[in-house]
Amino acid sequence: MNIRLTIIFFFLACAFASCKKNEFGYLSQNHPDVPVTVSNLYGMYNGVPTVQTSLSGGGAITIKLEIPSSTGRTIKEITRVALHTTPNGGYATVRTTTGLYNTAPIAGTGTSVTFTTSISEFTSKTGIAVTTAGTATSFLSRYFYFLITLDNGEQVIPVPVRVYVNT
Repeated sequence: MNIRLTIIFFFLACAFASCKKNEFGYLSQNHPDVPVTVSNLYGMYNGVPTVQTSLSGGGAITIKLEIPSSTGRTIKEITRVALHTTPNGGYATVRTTTGLYNTAPIAGTGTSVTFTTSISEFTSKTGIAVTTAGTATSFLSRYFYFLITLDNGEQVIPVPVRVYVNT
């Protein structure tokens, strides 16, 4: 009986030890080897990096992404940009080739790359009209997800970025 249990436990231990590591995601503790930060950060809301725009200022949206120079890597491009309604559901969305916010590659410059859009472009692509009362809940209703390709071909999907809309 003890030999049987030992064999069963041995096979279970082998099975669990050979499980595939989860891919990087919002709720995981698996982080990419090359971290990406938002250099024009307005703040962090619920753990999500946030940038700011203004309706009265024209509604330009700029998201500046950077990697540390100590990695020895450079950013080749933002390969894809996607939108999603939640801060964790867009990781699969940005991996697809359909239904994306932007499919044209955006060239990087060294360790940084800048994505620009506007509230009017957001409205035309999503059909969502953007208004604000200047309150703490004045965010775009979608999160931006980026698929970044590095100079060595490695692809990184950083945490999503949210946009706060000021009056």
